[in-house]
Amino acid sequence: MRAALALVLALAAPPPGAGWESGREYVYLEGSPGMVLEDRLSLTNPGAEALTVEMKAPPAPAPWIALAAGEVTIPARTRAEIPFTVTVPADTPPGERTATITASADGRTEPIRVHLRVSGPKVPALTVEDVSFSGGLVHYTVVNRGNTPLSPRVWLRADGLFGAPVTRRAHEVRQLPPAQRVELTERWDPPALDRVELRLDVTAAGGVHSQATVTKTFLPWPVLLLTLLVPASLRLRLRRRPTRAGG
Repeated sequence: MRAALALVLALAAPPPGAGWESGREYVYLEGSPGMVLEDRLSLTNPGAEALTVEMKAPPAPAPWIALAAGEVTIPARTRAEIPFTVTVPADTPPGERTATITASADGRTEPIRVHLRVSGPKVPALTVEDVSFSGGLVHYTVVNRGNTPLSPRVWLRADGLFGAPVTRRAHEVRQLPPAQRVELTERWDPPALDRVELRLDVTAAGGVHSQATVTKTFLPWPVLLLTLLVPASLRLRLRRRPTRAGG
C-alpha cells in the first residue's frame, strides 16, 4: 500500500542567525495488521551548496519504521526523495501508534511525527486470577485477554454465614494494555468466627466482566484447639476402654 502523501523539508542554506525549517510536522498512515505501508520524505535544498541530511527512525517496535537511507547528500537547488516503510505485525491490536523520524543538518534536528492507525475489530476481554487471602490481604491478578486497552474496575464482596454480605469498590486500574497483567492487593479485616466467600468482580467498558472467588474459614484459637483436641481425646478414651470378659 502506497500512501499518497509527500513530506517536504525546506533545508535551505540559511542566512547568518537563521535556521532551516521542516515543511510539515507529521505523516498520517492507516493499515491493517500484516500490511507494509509505503511513503516517502521529499527533502529540498534550495541553497547554493550541497547539504547532507541525517535521517533516523525510532527502534522497533514503535511503529516499525524502516528508512531507505540513513543519510543523504542533496546537491544545491535539488530535491531528494527518501522512501520509508511501516510494517504492521500480524498480531498488532487495533488502535493508534505514534513515532518520530528525525532529520538533522547544519547542527539542527527537526522531528517528523508519524501517526499510524491500525484498523481491525476490537475485542475487549479480561480475567481475574490467582485469588488468595493471607495476612489481612486479598491477593489477585487482573489480565487483559483482549486486543484493546482497558481500564478495569474491581469490586470485593464478602459473603459469610453470619451477617449480611458486604460489597465495596476495591480498586480501579488506570489503563491495562493488551496481553498485560497487574498484581493487586486489597486489605480486608476477617471475622473472628465465620466461613466467608470472597468474590472479586472485575468490569470494564464494553460490557466486559469477570469474577473469581476464594473461600476461607476463620476460627478463634480456643475453638480451633477444641476441634483438634476433642477428636483426639475421644479416640484415646476408646482405645483405653476396658474390655469385659464374657460369662
